[in-house]
Parts: sequence; structure tokens; C-alpha cells
Amino acid sequence: MNWLYRLERKFGKYAIANLPLYIVVLYAIGAAFDILSQGTAYYEYLSLNPYLVLHGQIWRIVTFLAAAPNTNIFFLVFVLLFYYSIGQSLSQVWGAFKFNMYVLVGVLGTIAAAFLAYFVTRSPFIFMDTYYVNLSMFLAYAAIFPEMRVYLYGIIPIKVKWLAILDVVVLAGSFIQGGISVRIAIVVGLLNFILFYFSTRNYRRVSPKEMHRKIKFRRQMSQNTDGARHRCAVCHRTELDDPNLEFRYCSKCNGNYEYCNEHLFTHTHVK
Repeated sequence: MNWLYRLERKFGKYAIANLPLYIVVLYAIGAAFDILSQGTAYYEYLSLNPYLVLHGQIWRIVTFLAAAPNTNIFFLVFVLLFYYSIGQSLSQVWGAFKFNMYVLVGVLGTIAAAFLAYFVTRSPFIFMDTYYVNLSMFLAYAAIFPEMRVYLYGIIPIKVKWLAILDVVVLAGSFIQGGISVRIAIVVGLLNFILFYFSTRNYRRVSPKEMHRKIKFRRQMSQNTDGARHRCAVCHRTELDDPNLEFRYCSKCNGNYEYCNEHLFTHTHVK
């Protein structure tokens, strides 16, 4: 049992059950503040600036969480719906506590990165928001559901794994060209993703026993007359019914049971 499971057993009851909704509400409040400010640079009043925090503006340690990722109201609606969907998916896969911890570590890492960059550069112009926290959430989503499709501008379908690769390339460019504050923020954001990704992976999937079970299951599926390689044990759909479906084995079920992405986390385990 790794450190996350130990923490969950001890503090799991304190987890916020619907954290993605509260994140979206915070951004909506920040957007409303932007509208009420009538064009004032509200971002500079909400974002995290270590220099100003140390000179009395302590509220920035909290208010930077409400700095909306975009100030265009129409584009913001789609962005918030997208983040809410990602957050809900991660919460269902990991559970509420692990998702809470993922966001908390990202937020604390952003605060630490901001102050570290300030103490190194002594620049009063370091402003940070939740950009890298949101990016690490998207990378985690892409790692779990790489084949899922999103529609750019509601028209162009593209798999999230390609968007994640593009984000990593952009991050690499920003790391090379950016200043020390940007580099520190990028490193902290990626460390959050790497830490949780390897802490929540199910390594039993690559164990000899699990590999033998998969081979046996594939042999059984090869005998199907319809030629399908995967079949959900709940709805019995295959990749022939819907090419967008993803199939995974359940390590908690006794036997060779495979489920589509819609029933992987909702089915009753076979004992």
C-alpha cells in the first residue's frame, strides 16, 4: 500500500465529494469579477504575486484560484465545461480523495514555485495562476484515456493523446525560452503529474498472472464468429459496434472479464 492509500485510509472522510464543481464555480466567480470591474486588469488583483503577498496582500494566496483561464465569456463556458468533465472523470477513476490530493499538491506546488522564483530573482513582477494545475489535470486525463476524442471548435475530432503531446512540446519550448519563474512552474506542474501517475498505476496489469489471463482471454475472443477482439462483460458491445469504445480488464474481478470505458468503474465485481 503506497503513501496515497495510507493517507486515504486516515483522511479520506475529509475529501470534498464534488471538487470539480467547486473549481468551476471559483472560475465563474473570477469571471464575474472581471465583468463587474469593467475592463480593469482584475487578473493583477487576483493572481499570485509573492512580492505583493509579502507586502500585505495576503489574499492572493487564495484568490489566485479564482483567476479564470480565459476572460472571453463565450470561450470560458466551453473551457469550464471541459475542465469539469476532466475533473469528474479523474475523480471517478481515482476516487474523491486522490483527486483532492492531486489538486492540493498542484496548488501548493504553484505557491511554492512562485515564492521560490521570487527569492531567486527578487523580481516584483512574478504573477502565477492555476494554468499549470489545469495542465497537469489534462495530462493525467490523457494518460488514463488516451483514445478519447475531443472536438476542437465543436467540429474537428482529435484524440486527447495528441493534444497532450502538443502540450508537452509547447512546455518544452517554454522551458527553454522562458525565465526562471516559468521553468520552476513547469517543473512543479510536471512533478505533480509524474508523482501521482506512478503512485496510482496498477502494476498488477503487467504481472505474469495478469499477462497469462489476458492471453487466455484473447484466445477466447478469437473464437468469436463476429471477429471482435474485445467485448464488454456488461453491455456485450465490441469495438465493431463503436470504434470509439475503450476496453480494460478489471483486476478486482475473478476471471477473464473485460469492460468498456462506460462500465469499467460502474460494474459489480465478480467474486
